[in-house]
Parts: sequence; C-alpha cells; structure tokens
Amino acid sequence: MEKGNNVQVFDLAKRTADMLVKMFGQRCEVVVHDFKDLKKSLIYIAGNVTNRKIGSPITDLVLTELRKDPAEIEDIPNYKTQARNGTLLKSATVFLRDAQKRVIGALCINYDISQMMINVGELEEFLSFNVADDKSENFHSTVQDVIHDMVHQVLTNFKKAHTQLTLEEKIECVRLLEEKGAFLIKGSTEYLASVLGVSKFTIYNYLNKIRTQNEYHLEEETNE
Repeated sequence: MEKGNNVQVFDLAKRTADMLVKMFGQRCEVVVHDFKDLKKSLIYIAGNVTNRKIGSPITDLVLTELRKDPAEIEDIPNYKTQARNGTLLKSATVFLRDAQKRVIGALCINYDISQMMINVGELEEFLSFNVADDKSENFHSTVQDVIHDMVHQVLTNFKKAHTQLTLEEKIECVRLLEEKGAFLIKGSTEYLASVLGVSKFTIYNYLNKIRTQNEYHLEEETNE
C-alpha cells in the first residue's frame, strides 16, 4: 500500500511539473527527484533550462537538507541558483513525503531570469535621473497656471499662511521667484502682489533691491 501511495505522490508531482511549464513557458524547468537512489535521483523533467537528463544526480543543496532530521526538513522557496552555462535561475524546492511523512523525493522549479535581469538593467538605466540635478517641470495649459504654480511652490517653503509672512520672508519669496524666472512672465508681479497683500509697486521695490544686490555681488566676484 505504501508503494502505491508513493506512486501517486510522484504521479502528482510529474503532472504538476507539466502544468507549471505550460503555464510559465520555455524559460521554466521543473524536475522531479526520487530519493531511492541519490546518484540518479532525477526521474522526470518538464522544460529544459539546466540541460540535465533523466538519471542525473541530486543537487548539493538538497543533500545538505537531507542531512537534517526529517522533521526539520522544510521546502525552500525563492532562492537564486546558476546553471553550469552561467544562466541565472530563480529556484524553489518542494519536498515530497509519503504517508508516514518521510521525505521520499522533491519537485524543483528553476526559472531562467537571465533575460529579465538584462531587461531590468536596461530599464534602470533608462529610468535613472541625473542625481546632481534637482529639477522639476510642470506642464500647464495657460500662462496663468504657470504663474500660480510657481508662486505656490515658493510659498510652500515657508510653512505658514502667506498673510503671516514677515517683510524679510516676502523679500525672500520675491528673490526665489526671480531665480525661477517668474517675472519674465507678464502678470506675475500683479498676481504675487495680490497673494502677499501688497501693491505691485512694493513688489517692484523688492525686485529692484534684489537685482541691485545681485549686480553688486557680481561686480565683487569680477574684481576678485
């Protein structure tokens, strides 16, 4: 009876191997091992990734597991292996047991991920950005949206309501927008004035002060 149960176990393992390969395609290989003879334990192969044949021996990883007490032997999911030809594999091993819970074999899944690793490398290269450049770009339909967004980005730096900004903070706000080129757009001065609760002439005064300081620093650097 025990022998018959073992036949059923291996039959189910073989059918599972076929189903997995049909599901995951040509990069998948599933093999079944019978531990009656470890020197030629491989009794079934579905797919072909490792180029082994029926009668191939057990692997070193499985041998290490078999040295353990049977009760301590556990399935091994999701580990990295490499075929003799250098193919990188994602593998898993499920141990097969008889009616008395004795380990009698294994179903081993090997999936070739070499091409995936190449694709991942290409994707990472394509999706990478120049870390040194802290740049952002927004796409708007109207020039008003451009102005509004630039002003909003600057105001969020102050972590307070724009009506509570001090004189120095308002000047700093104008300076940041000047650096961003916001005042190259007609209407930005008026909009910022309305947001900060000052007149557009006050914004002009801030701008003149900032530009004068910038020119002074530029002259100093040139003289040096």
